[in-house]
Amino acid sequence: MIIAEILQKKGSTVTSVARTASITQAVALLAEHKIGALVVRDQTEGAAGIFTERDVVRVLDALGAAALSQPVSSAMTPDPITCTRTDKVSDVLATMSRLHFRHMPVLENGAVVGVVSIRDLVLERLERVETEAEAIRAYVAGG
Repeated sequence: MIIAEILQKKGSTVTSVARTASITQAVALLAEHKIGALVVRDQTEGAAGIFTERDVVRVLDALGAAALSQPVSSAMTPDPITCTRTDKVSDVLATMSRLHFRHMPVLENGAVVGVVSIRDLVLERLERVETEAEAIRAYVAGG
């Protein structure tokens, strides 16, 4: 299975924020959309960075409430690791697990066309395993 199939199921909506937006504005977007990460954009269609729930916790711990007025660029992860629509789900899942992050922008021709979360990928894998287990049970029962 490839990433394009995940995006086809979940949709390819990308919620983004400008690098100059305040952390307060970014937190409001996370809450409004009930998501865990925002793509940080600059003048291009690519991903200048990614801003996640973990970034919020980290910056609040370091700076306290004063962090909320800081620009997103001060707390984002710059130049995030990305994948493409043709990457295998298993490869993307392995990268996310190995490097301990939960959200990955999907690029096509340098433009962000979606974001996948580790939850999206794990759910897909679980569905596939369950489907395969059912097929094996049906085969054994029929044989």
